[in-house]
Amino acid sequence: MKKDYIYYMRRRKKVLSELPENSILILLNKPASIRSNDVEYRFKPDSDFYYLTGFDEPNSACLLIKERHKSFYVLFVEPKDREKEIWTGKQIGINGAKSIFKADLAFEYSKFFEKLEDFISGKEYIYYSLGKYPDHDQKILKLINDIRKSNRSGARSPKGVNEPFEILSCLRLIKDELEIDCMKKAADISKDAHILAMSYAKPGMYEYELEAILEYKFKKSGSLGPAYSSIVGAGKNATILHYINNSEKIKKNDLILIDAGCEYKYYASDLTRTFPANKKFTAPQKALYEIVLESQIKSIELMKPGKRFIDSYNKAVEILVEGLKDLKLLKGSIQEIIAKKKYRKYFMHKLSHWLGLDVHDAGPYLDKNDKSIKLVSGMVMTVEPGIYISSELDDVPEKFKGIGIRIEDDILITKSGNKVLTEGTPKQVDEIEAFS
Repeated sequence: MKKDYIYYMRRRKKVLSELPENSILILLNKPASIRSNDVEYRFKPDSDFYYLTGFDEPNSACLLIKERHKSFYVLFVEPKDREKEIWTGKQIGINGAKSIFKADLAFEYSKFFEKLEDFISGKEYIYYSLGKYPDHDQKILKLINDIRKSNRSGARSPKGVNEPFEILSCLRLIKDELEIDCMKKAADISKDAHILAMSYAKPGMYEYELEAILEYKFKKSGSLGPAYSSIVGAGKNATILHYINNSEKIKKNDLILIDAGCEYKYYASDLTRTFPANKKFTAPQKALYEIVLESQIKSIELMKPGKRFIDSYNKAVEILVEGLKDLKLLKGSIQEIIAKKKYRKYFMHKLSHWLGLDVHDAGPYLDKNDKSIKLVSGMVMTVEPGIYISSELDDVPEKFKGIGIRIEDDILITKSGNKVLTEGTPKQVDEIEAFS
């Protein structure tokens, strides 16, 4: 971890400052997940757990305890096992949990419930996400009830279980320097992968060939692999929002929509480009593409401190509606089309989402007054307007049918405005048509 542990210590300190006195926060890490028979999926730690610990071995747990005169941090981990290490690699173990991951106390994971009873006893406030790990819920609730029943002498006992989501979600929304560095790296790798795929793309290839090129570049550049299932949709497949079959042959006049981002040190990127297979837009494709591009550029301009999250969406919708109306794909006044949401026939998803340890990352979208949250420095979000015209629509000119376009970048809000982390991935028409 080198000096990275300082960032995790700071995050734990912030969480503890939000907890009331005489409280305990319980965070569990995922167990290993079985893909088939005895084959496991590649392990990804629970995001909240990893955010506070940096620890990424399965079968582990974390406690943050705040008492009147002190606070401390406890890790439960698998003990070092020479036989297991032969099969799956080195383990951190109890000593490593303290020396490397700076736990004040560390125990074997098998002793979690035994020790948890001691730590919960006398605590008034318990923070734990019920429903996240159902196998543990009943044991923890029983433990709490048993402690309540045994405290006949008037000693303090737990008042209930509080959801830690709001505390952790708000903290995770603002990225620190370590997180931003990881996200910049993820964005750079994804940019390079998209450029490589664009350089290889041509009619006659299969969608899965471009997927292979993308994911080869992800891994070769040091990422963990895709942050989500890569989307490579050519022609009418580009109108399917989460198309992941990636199995069809690319035709001469197809647009290719690639939505693919890598994960670097568990931090996600999310990048989409749409371009013609034969390097030349048809007139209908270009008309629609330029509408989407303008909506993206104008909405990015509103992504800066003081603006609300919803402002960029409203701007994108306004430009999309105006453009679709000019092409006679929407009818009526701009105000009426927006009020009645007629545009959702062609643009049916949101413009943005938070980005971080998860592709759809933690963080509120509304403030305490239920208004769209104001943007502040350190937030990272996507911006992804699109137009999708299904080939099955009856009331659309034939020349527009089967065209799907999305343009997506990752945006870091800075003190003075924003930084496009995925900048440099070709998206202007002349860039794309000159690209080879």
